[in-house]
Amino acid sequence: MDIAEKYSCLSTAINFLMSWPAPAHAAKIAEIRAAELDGNRYNTMTQAAGALVAEYPLAAALMRRAMVQDTLDGAKSKRYRYVAQHLAECACSDAEISDYSDFPSHEKFVANLREKHGRKHGFWGLMGA
Repeated sequence: MDIAEKYSCLSTAINFLMSWPAPAHAAKIAEIRAAELDGNRYNTMTQAAGALVAEYPLAAALMRRAMVQDTLDGAKSKRYRYVAQHLAECACSDAEISDYSDFPSHEKFVANLREKHGRKHGFWGLMGA
């Protein structure tokens, strides 16, 4: 587990830990190494977030946030529909997250997205705003 937790490719480590199965370890490294989450690793992040959301909602939200940020930063408009769903899932998980630690709350995360990507009307239209 120690090797997996320190493995250089975080997505590979998460994939390994989820298949072991060791979801607690996957959630732990997602939170500790959140800045390294690769939102372009869509299949790994989507599957892991879905499997972790019930017991580890913060880790799941961080994975989904990584996909949202990667998509909006890269203007990957073909993915807007999917990441709009991920952001909606983050909103649903918000009530289950009692402590965001040093991470921004869901409200603050969305506000930061609006500030940085407010002109991406295709995305925000899918969010109903």
